[in-house]
Amino acid sequence: MDLKAISNILLEIFYIMVGLFFILTMLFTLKDKNHKTRYGTALFWGILGCIFILGETIPPVVSGLLIVVIGILAAFNQINIGTIKELDSTFANLKANEIGIKIFVPSLIIALAALLIAQFTPISSVASIGISSIIALIATFLITKAKPNEFIEDSNRMFQSVGSTAILPQLLAALGALFTTAGVGDIISNMISNFIPEGNILLGITAYCVGMAIFTAIMGNAFAAFSVITVGIGVPFVFAQGGNPIIASALAMTAGFCGTLITPMAANFNVLPVALLETKDKNAVIKVQAIFAIILLAIHIPLMYFLAF
Repeated sequence: MDLKAISNILLEIFYIMVGLFFILTMLFTLKDKNHKTRYGTALFWGILGCIFILGETIPPVVSGLLIVVIGILAAFNQINIGTIKELDSTFANLKANEIGIKIFVPSLIIALAALLIAQFTPISSVASIGISSIIALIATFLITKAKPNEFIEDSNRMFQSVGSTAILPQLLAALGALFTTAGVGDIISNMISNFIPEGNILLGITAYCVGMAIFTAIMGNAFAAFSVITVGIGVPFVFAQGGNPIIASALAMTAGFCGTLITPMAANFNVLPVALLETKDKNAVIKVQAIFAIILLAIHIPLMYFLAF
């Protein structure tokens, strides 16, 4: 068996592991007698766990119906945070003083190990993140001397804090593929052609960068936006005018990330920190990032103009 096949097997294992954590959250929710919507919340985590665990064995129609059920639960506000075990602030402060800067070691391990594995082995980047996360988890236990039940309780706390936004990255990725298949890029191209004079490179670049940022803000995912906007704007108005596809594509991606900074749809970046920190202002992260996003987006236009042509 080659490493590529092993990579696919590992990826399936990691999906199953995530699904099992969702199932644990479902069980925690069902045991919470004070949870006002425990059955709806438990159903959400149970469905999500089954989708992750069973994966491709579930017929697409069934998966679609399960997602519709999740949508109905969210629409009727049936997915809420239950009773979560409070952290002992005194104990946390003592541990923080004891561990000190070593607390950042697991995070560094995730980044470095994933980079090295993806760079020097045929293992996919997604599977390499899973491997590096396992290594970082082991390092966390060694550094903090935490007990397994503490890990499970904290995982439950995090998942419940995130709530229904846990499924948003998967939905947005699927939406990007759906838009590409439906030919949304061609529709955008036809619309843009009415406003951009033929051969105007600067306007083409501006439309490409701004389009990536706006579409990313709408979808919450620059990767999903990239295929649609590149087909609709990048190819006809930048690449076809002589722009270097490699340089222009790289800058288009980072221009899209400017849109990530200003949208609640980017749940992992802008919603999750607010939920975990229990910040009163739900848009606090976006407000801080907005000015930097606008400045960075403006810089991308001359960069693409001078570097890609």
